[in-house]
Amino acid sequence: MANQLAMHEKLEVHEVLLFKTACVTKSTAMLEHVEDSALKKMLKDDIKLSTKAIKDLRAVLEEDQ
Repeated sequence: MANQLAMHEKLEVHEVLLFKTACVTKSTAMLEHVEDSALKKMLKDDIKLSTKAIKDLRAVLEEDQ
């Protein structure tokens, strides 16, 4: 990153991080109730992608410190 993030940028990254964390939590909770294989695959894919996004967002926040 170029230098450091501005405070409003840090807050926006943090807000997206919280949203993605909520998405993973909800998808994980719903996974055990889903019987349709296509929907189950979509939830698993969402969990995988959201988990990667969480790691990436954390890295952005850690780089800025």
